[in-house]
Amino acid sequence: MLNSAIYTGVVAHERVRPKHHNLQYTVFSFLLDLDELEELDRQSRLFGYNRRALFSFYDKDHGTTTGAPLRPWVENELRHAGIDTDGGPIRLLCYPRILGYVFNPLSVYFVYRRTGGLSAILYEVCNTFHERHTYVIPVTDPSERVVSQQCGKQLYVSPFMPMETRYGFKIVPPAETLNIAIRQEDDQGLLLTASFCGDYAPLTTSGIRKCLYRFPLMTAKIIAAIHWEALKLLIKGVPLIRHRPALKAVDSTAVSATEAGR
Repeated sequence: MLNSAIYTGVVAHERVRPKHHNLQYTVFSFLLDLDELEELDRQSRLFGYNRRALFSFYDKDHGTTTGAPLRPWVENELRHAGIDTDGGPIRLLCYPRILGYVFNPLSVYFVYRRTGGLSAILYEVCNTFHERHTYVIPVTDPSERVVSQQCGKQLYVSPFMPMETRYGFKIVPPAETLNIAIRQEDDQGLLLTASFCGDYAPLTTSGIRKCLYRFPLMTAKIIAAIHWEALKLLIKGVPLIRHRPALKAVDSTAVSATEAGR
C-alpha cells in the first residue's frame, strides 16, 4: 500500500486587525511521497507525473521551479540548514494541477527519519507575483504529537498584511487526520489565524475520481476566492501595502532550532 494520500477538509482564515474578517472553504490536498510519484503515475490514468492528465504533479511547480527532481533539492536544503538526512521518506502536501492549472499558496514538506519520526518540516510559500520562499525548520522532538515552530516572515504574500511579522505553526502530522494551524503576529499581537484540517483517504483512482466530481474546478475556485476576499477587505477599508519585490524569485531560509522554538 502506498503512503501517498488525499486529505479533504476545510481551509479557514480569521483576521482580527485592523478589521475583523473570516473565510472558510472546503478543499482537498494531495500528500505525495516523493519516492512514489512514478508509481502513482503508473497506477492511475487520472494522475500524471510530469505529464498531462486530469490531475497532475510537475516538479517544476515546486522547489527550484526548473523541473529538477524534488528529493535532491529538499536534501540539499536540509544540509544547508545543518539538518541530518538519512534517506527517510519525504512527503509533500500540496494542491495538484487540475486540467493543467494550479496555484499553491502554501506547500508543506514532511521530512521523516528512517525510524519514522519527523526530522524537519519545510514550508514553501508562493505569492501571485511568481515569487516563492521556503522556510526550512528542524523538528527537535519527533515524539511530540503536535509540532510547534516559528519563523520570521521573509516573503510578501498579501497586499493587506505587513512584512514585519512572524509565523507560528502548530502541526498535527499526517495520519487519519491532518491539522495545520498558523498564527501571524506583529509586535502588537495577533493579526491572523489560518488553518487546514483534513481527513485521510487513499490516493487511488477511485479517490481521485471522487475529488474530480466534488471539486472539478478547484484551482479556479482558489484564484477566484483570493480576489473575492481581497475585494471584501478593500470594501472594509483595510489599507493596501505595496508589493516589496523579493531579492530572489526563488529563495529559502534555514531556521535554527533556537529561533524556531522561541
